[in-house]
Amino acid sequence: MSETIVFDRMKEADWEDVRDIYIEGIQTRNATFDTTAPTREEWNKKYLQECRLVVRDGEKVIGWAALLPISTKDAFYGVAELSIYLSSASAGKGIGTKLLDKLIEASEEYGFWTLQAGIFPENEASIKLHKRFGFREVGVRERLGKLDDIWRDVVLMERRSKVVGAD
Repeated sequence: MSETIVFDRMKEADWEDVRDIYIEGIQTRNATFDTTAPTREEWNKKYLQECRLVVRDGEKVIGWAALLPISTKDAFYGVAELSIYLSSASAGKGIGTKLLDKLIEASEEYGFWTLQAGIFPENEASIKLHKRFGFREVGVRERLGKLDDIWRDVVLMERRSKVVGAD
């Protein structure tokens, strides 16, 4: 990794780069069911304020990760779904590994005991990355939704913290 690579909390000024990276993910057709990028306001409503991280190469954001609540019920305040996206130019350089490590660390600092991810089975690199951090495959949600008129399965993965909620 380059000396100019910095992991940081997301700032409002990062939005355009975050959005551009999300659009790259949309275009792969293997990262999300979304077909258009959200507005800044929609994105801010969707993702928790805590645990919004970016990776910068110099001034340019080349990756991001954030948490979404899975429920509004108090019993599930420590469970979140994660999103992690890298620019295509930064894939395969170990940046995703470091970013997921930082996100897990931040999630535990904020009291999250379970992280979950829904990943298209075709996104083998993402599945391998998550397994490297102790995520286990809970199951496959078959034909969960259509993307481009094609039914898609989603692999549901989860990771239980050994630090938070271990009582």
